[in-house]
Amino acid sequence: MYQSTVLIVEDEPLIRMMLADVLVDEGYRVVEAGHAMAAIAVLAAQDIDAVITDIDMPGALGGLDLAQHISACRRRLPVIVTSGGHKISAAELPGLARFIPKPYEPERILRTLLELMAPQPANATSFREVGAA
Repeated sequence: MYQSTVLIVEDEPLIRMMLADVLVDEGYRVVEAGHAMAAIAVLAAQDIDAVITDIDMPGALGGLDLAQHISACRRRLPVIVTSGGHKISAAELPGLARFIPKPYEPERILRTLLELMAPQPANATSFREVGAA
């Protein structure tokens, strides 16, 4: 059976571990990275089906930079961008990206992953914030 692989990019270890546990419990394979440069290395080395990234992280690149990189290199790879300190408009999100503000319920991440990973027409794009449940 095929297992979707999700890359979680989050510099807060407790948030990263909590989200990883939820995704693993739902049958996802999870790869973790603590910053955007580590995520780029993972993306170059592994098959990833979706990315969940925080905006504010240590290093030269943040989560929006990572989302833009993904959109340029793998435009059909879904990305969920999260933040507790920023409100991101749809115009700021590249490619198949969605914004979910923190704090979020894990179920909201799961629903958004399912939606983003569903088969889409070749010309489909998805730019919007995920509304409150």
